Amino acid sequence: MGQIIAIFVGALVGGGMLVVVLGVPLSALLLLAFALSIAAGRGDFVPLKYNLRSLFVRRVSTLLAGFVLALVVAAFAAMMMLSSGIEKTLAATGLAENAKVTRKGSGNEVQSGLLPDQVRLVTASPEVAKATDGQPAASSEMVVLIFALREHATTDQDGSNLLVRGVGPRALDVHSTVKIEGRMLNPGTSEVVVGKKLIGKFEGIAEGGKLRFARRDWNVVGILDSGNSGFDSEIWGDVDQFADAFQRRGGVSSVTLRLADPAMLGALEARLLADPQLAQLEVQRENDYYAKQSEFLAKFIRFLGLFMAVIFAFGAALCAMIMMYSQVAARTREIGTLRALGFRRRAVLVSFVVESTLLGLLSGMVGLALASFMRFFSFSTMNFNTFSEVSVRFALTPTIAIASLLFGALMGYAGGLLPAIRAARMPIVDATRGG
Repeated sequence: MGQIIAIFVGALVGGGMLVVVLGVPLSALLLLAFALSIAAGRGDFVPLKYNLRSLFVRRVSTLLAGFVLALVVAAFAAMMMLSSGIEKTLAATGLAENAKVTRKGSGNEVQSGLLPDQVRLVTASPEVAKATDGQPAASSEMVVLIFALREHATTDQDGSNLLVRGVGPRALDVHSTVKIEGRMLNPGTSEVVVGKKLIGKFEGIAEGGKLRFARRDWNVVGILDSGNSGFDSEIWGDVDQFADAFQRRGGVSSVTLRLADPAMLGALEARLLADPQLAQLEVQRENDYYAKQSEFLAKFIRFLGLFMAVIFAFGAALCAMIMMYSQVAARTREIGTLRALGFRRRAVLVSFVVESTLLGLLSGMVGLALASFMRFFSFSTMNFNTFSEVSVRFALTPTIAIASLLFGALMGYAGGLLPAIRAARMPIVDATRGG
């Protein structure tokens, strides 16, 4: 019995969604045809100022419906901005002139591993640029997860996973966008630099502070600033010291290297495939590597935002529908007068749909303006690829702005369609009499 009910409910929901998905665009095309026929001379448009005046005169119901529509658009835009921010943050972590070498099949650097001989062969490749001292411009890096307590934590579970990255002496040469406030760590010491997005959020993470992990104390000597990239949520230390502390001698997680020419990536990839010792490794452009790291989380946030927006949109469209029905009831004589003046049913239909769509568009502008303030805030979330915390900023793009305005207009259109049909079907005699 339960399965039958579940199938029945699912069929109803699916059927309703199908009607909405197919009905809205088809009705929009029909209305467009009506509008074109009016423009071609077979009728007259109801002046747009009539619709604007109607929205202003009945400002209470207009503001109520507009407020609900604006909130839904703001929520939709904020979720899309968060998804865009995640993509931009992680994509900005890498450089197009750098290459990232990891083990094939590893989903991230935490799961990857390269042997010392592999590191030596990779960094000796002719495609790798030379540093000022003539050595390969490459940084062998070890990436490990640690659990850090939050500032003012009340329990030993009040914390989050953070990425700690062991880097080589040429890390700043390779990661050229990274700037250090204070000083860079000295190789061979228990010194670390911490990302600026972690300051004030976790115990001991501040310049001059002291951290304890991997059974050792680590002195914070600098603040890492990489221009709002993923590195701003990491802790950097000496790769050899981290190897000892985490008991991971005999290998690293990845190698980041500067290409002698960005076009040499294909040649380096071919070299790895041709060498039996390196065939288990894969090389990617660094910015592409980190962009792929953001895909799952960004898609999840985008799907969640769309799902919530659709659910809320039904309620918002219902609110707009109620408002437009009340508008139609209050303007019965006006509708009759319009018909008596010679405006056809289709002109009345288009006029009321334009009015509700205009309300949705104006509400979308308000909602987008509200959501745009989120750009000034950062948001900490879990990177599902590495299971570590990453801090991102909301990013507003032209695509999100246009999508938000269209979403608001679509809700207004969907909410005003049925009331507009009712208004267009009113008999002239009954309408002029007020009922």
